[in-house]
Amino acid sequence: MAVPKRKKSKSRRNMHRSHHAIKPKNIVINSTTGEYMLPHHISPDGYYRGRQVIASE
Repeated sequence: MAVPKRKKSKSRRNMHRSHHAIKPKNIVINSTTGEYMLPHHISPDGYYRGRQVIASE
């Protein structure tokens, strides 16, 4: 079994993990309202892929 010979310092440990950064969210423009939204989500006015799926009040 592989075991480290010496303790890895906090600085080196954090450098080892540094490439796992959080990526930004993918944002698209809604075709009906022109607002920014997450893909595969219903817009606030009830539209999804150009069709109204929830009746607005």
